[in-house]
Amino acid sequence: MRLTCSAILFPKKLTMQRHINTVTRACFHHIRRLKQISQLLGKDVAAGLVSAFILSRLDYCDAVLTGLPKSTIAPLQRVQNAAARLVARLGTSRSPLFLPVQHRITYKLCLMMHLVNIGRAPAYLINSVTATRNVVSRSRLRSSSSHRYEQLRTRHKFGERSFSFAGPAAWNSLPPSLHELTNTVTFKKHLKTYMFTRAFGP
Repeated sequence: MRLTCSAILFPKKLTMQRHINTVTRACFHHIRRLKQISQLLGKDVAAGLVSAFILSRLDYCDAVLTGLPKSTIAPLQRVQNAAARLVARLGTSRSPLFLPVQHRITYKLCLMMHLVNIGRAPAYLINSVTATRNVVSRSRLRSSSSHRYEQLRTRHKFGERSFSFAGPAAWNSLPPSLHELTNTVTFKKHLKTYMFTRAFGP
């Protein structure tokens, strides 16, 4: 198998359908090939290959899929479900293996906002959002000392797909304890636990 570099295919109306179709075909191709040798693989090896050939493609720049209808993202979820079944057949655990695609997108948004919050994100991302504490009209409110960000108003659903809207929306939904973390490794660990709890319950 050969792991090739991914690319994002942007249609004129940003439906992302062409990109999703391309990723779906590539992932199912690798799943079929992995099934052919699945009897030779242990669960850990299979999980590693699935992560390298499948999950890496699902996660690549997945933040651009923010705000898309569930029906549009559904093919990617079917890919992940097929990958999970492949790994699960080689083990005995019945616990969820992977975070659902929709939650993986939110996870990526929150991670990007964490980098914004600690000043390690690219300047164009930092400049696209505004911390609540920096808004003059909120200067005397309790939220002015928090790590929350202004969620811009938009008249169209399309506008909700922008990072300046979706990023703060995802970030503000997190508990304050996650906002306060400055170590990225620790943040990712706790965020993953939180996202799994939201997706599957305690």
